[in-house]
Amino acid sequence: MSFLRRRKGSETSKSQNSDSHNDKQEKSKRKGDDESKRKADEEKIRKWSCLDSCCWFIGCVCLTWWLLLFLYNAMPASLPQYVTEAITGPLPDPPGLKLWKEGLKAKHPIVFVPGIVTGGLELWEGHQCADGLFRKRLWGGTFGELYKRPLCWVEHMSLDNETGLDPSGIRVRPVSGLVAADYFAPGYFVWAVLIANLARIGYEEKTMYMAAYDWRISFQNTEVRDQALSRIKSNIELMVATNGGKKVVVIPHSMGVLYFLHFMKWVEAPAPMGGGGGSDWCAKHIKAVMNIGGPFLGVPKAVAGLFSIEAKDIAVARAFAPGVLNKDVFGLQTLQHIMRMTRTWDATMSMIPKGGDTIWGGIDWSPEGGYNCNAKKLKNNDTCTARQNGNGDLASTKKVNYGRFISFGKDVAEAHSSKFERMDFRGAVKGSNLVNKTRCDVWTEYHEMGVGGVKAVADYKVYTAGSILDLLQFVAPKLMARGGAQFSYGIADNLDDPKYNHYKYWSNPLEMKLPNAPDMEIYSMYGVGVPTERAYVYKLTPASECYIPFQIDSSADGGSVDSCLKGGVLSVNGDETVPVLSAGFMGAKGWRGKTRFNPSGIRTYIREYDHAPPANLLEGRGSQSGAHVDIMGNFALIEDILRVAAGATGERLGGDQVYSDIFKWSEKIDLQL
Repeated sequence: MSFLRRRKGSETSKSQNSDSHNDKQEKSKRKGDDESKRKADEEKIRKWSCLDSCCWFIGCVCLTWWLLLFLYNAMPASLPQYVTEAITGPLPDPPGLKLWKEGLKAKHPIVFVPGIVTGGLELWEGHQCADGLFRKRLWGGTFGELYKRPLCWVEHMSLDNETGLDPSGIRVRPVSGLVAADYFAPGYFVWAVLIANLARIGYEEKTMYMAAYDWRISFQNTEVRDQALSRIKSNIELMVATNGGKKVVVIPHSMGVLYFLHFMKWVEAPAPMGGGGGSDWCAKHIKAVMNIGGPFLGVPKAVAGLFSIEAKDIAVARAFAPGVLNKDVFGLQTLQHIMRMTRTWDATMSMIPKGGDTIWGGIDWSPEGGYNCNAKKLKNNDTCTARQNGNGDLASTKKVNYGRFISFGKDVAEAHSSKFERMDFRGAVKGSNLVNKTRCDVWTEYHEMGVGGVKAVADYKVYTAGSILDLLQFVAPKLMARGGAQFSYGIADNLDDPKYNHYKYWSNPLEMKLPNAPDMEIYSMYGVGVPTERAYVYKLTPASECYIPFQIDSSADGGSVDSCLKGGVLSVNGDETVPVLSAGFMGAKGWRGKTRFNPSGIRTYIREYDHAPPANLLEGRGSQSGAHVDIMGNFALIEDILRVAAGATGERLGGDQVYSDIFKWSEKIDLQL
């Protein structure tokens, strides 16, 4: 019995052990299945997470955008103003409302002359890639076509490289009417704020005219191709005739200032080169020319743009992301395409600095030498005080060589000319051995220079206003051949010389006489207090496929807070685009009183507007801005324009209003008057 019990117990134990083993196997299997399922779920989550997170993010952004858009359209129109006033206090009346309350009414017809890039351009004829774009804006508006078909857009915005006119099968024309330049892009005003304030005192479309033109082509060619100058002449005559003989007030902005200078000479000149209006046409039809941000003597920015398709902002962008604008990232030679396009725009050459070293300074001097970029600007509106005290710009302890438009290396930019040796580039032999030029998507004139030509340009080390033209002629001969036929950049020895009757001199105030119109007034109105590009430090670009061999050296800094050299750019006082010297010299000295450039003694006034940035985001671009485009919303400038349009003179405005050292700098310039 005991044996049977032991045997039974043994069998029971074996059975239990077997069951236990099976249970363990089953548990292990379940655990393995659970682990596999968990891993599969995690893998599924991981696979789903990346794509789904992106979808959720885009969905949230879209939902938020549409919600904000709904709330914006649903809220009362007065709510933004209420919120702004709650934060900043009561807002001042817009100039139009303020002057309407004073009883001012519309009197003189108004003519607007837009500047470069701010006027809309639309397609009238194009190639197959532009199907569906008839009369759609290629420039201005949303720029949608730039993003959808960039190479097609570049092709249609470019002009013929030989003639400077339309390429075969393409017609791009300026938009007409006030809408041509009221807004550059949705929400970004140019003329809209001024137009709205003029409307407050009684102006409407029949008493305002936007003199739109194709800002890409040379000034004289706007007449050859589009009869743009003839249209301006006939519209001004019509406005004077239909408004009781009241003369027009002309308001040019930026490059439009140079364009209207050209017009004033063209309208007096006999046909066929001119408009045949006679020497008294301006005296009969124009009360005042109120120039806003006028680059009378050119802008250094134009040099950097033509030389390396750069400016301060692009140089900074290239420093942060070196390949973004080159072929390295997107597979498109972005800067090269832009350079090829903009180098066909002849009008850009109207803004190459004029007057050479006499105006802009030489290798070791400049009129603005001693300017302190960190100085506090004078806040007193009293012009006489500003001028007599001479403290509009405080002297800097370190001399800045503004006369050196381009320097190759920071050490060269700062050293005295006796400390370095220069090798003349003009006789250098060009070659065709640039790196990998056969793989270029787009051809620029740099590909014809060769390594030897590039080295010769760098070995010259320093370029002043006097040698900039030779530099551009060396690196871009086709560009300058067209430009030399349309524009001139010198100083006239004898303005009675018949050669100055040619149209190429008509936009250079140093090579033309103002009209015989002693009752007319000319205003130079511009912003001050904004760092403005004046000179550049360059370096050679590392060789790569189809490269532009020169670029601004964004690592070059002055080393102190108040240094004028930052990111390879030397800054001076101005409106962010036009230096004070260019905007103000003619009004301060060249045309002041009776001079050989102003034989009839037209009265000139300088009206400077000290820059004050918006206090908060609710102010948008601000009502006291002195920046080149934002100044078009400056309340003080708008008020001055409205008062003159309503009949006031420069004396009634208070004469000159000066915050900078423009009179002091002008006296340093030895120009025969």
